[in-house]
Amino acid sequence: MSSDRATGTSYALLGLLAVRPWSTYELTRQMDRSLRRMWPRAQSKLYEEPKKLVRLGWASTRTENVGQRPRTVYSITDAGRGALAGWLAQPGEGPVLEFEQLVKLSFAEHGSRADALATVAAARQWAQRQNEENLSAAREYAAGEGDFQHRAAQGMLAGAFFTDFYALVARWADWAGAQIEAWPEDPARATADPDELAAIARRADWS
Repeated sequence: MSSDRATGTSYALLGLLAVRPWSTYELTRQMDRSLRRMWPRAQSKLYEEPKKLVRLGWASTRTENVGQRPRTVYSITDAGRGALAGWLAQPGEGPVLEFEQLVKLSFAEHGSRADALATVAAARQWAQRQNEENLSAAREYAAGEGDFQHRAAQGMLAGAFFTDFYALVARWADWAGAQIEAWPEDPARATADPDELAAIARRADWS
């Protein structure tokens, strides 16, 4: 069935099942907690994926009671571990950036300088908010107190990426704000600083 084709989300959930068995609710919460920043998916989609894994033979189920209510718990099968290993053997695709504020700044000449400054300020605030949770998690793991501490070697790879990413957005917002402050009131009349253009070209020559 075409609806049972494995996707990146299928393998992400399979990876979580390789850590331990979970109920559908627990899987969804753990997906939000650990993978949302790198693989955001609608919650409604996540609730269907474990059933797909069962149909593929990659997960099995058992029913247990929580109080008076039954719940289904999913576990990875040997076939699922083989599928996960096969997926991990492929290098995968690079990141895809979706950044509405940057799109708005690309057409800033059709708005006001105040609009552009507000957009950059919002980007700076986003980076600060995102890093609050990131900083808390980083300190927990550094103190040996993070969830699944035994997997810290794997988790710190993503942690380092997002730490640097949030800092990048914040530094960029500070730089962009300074550039826009030098614009005339009408952004359509703004001109690029030749020294900044040259500096960008030098930074781009990093490989």
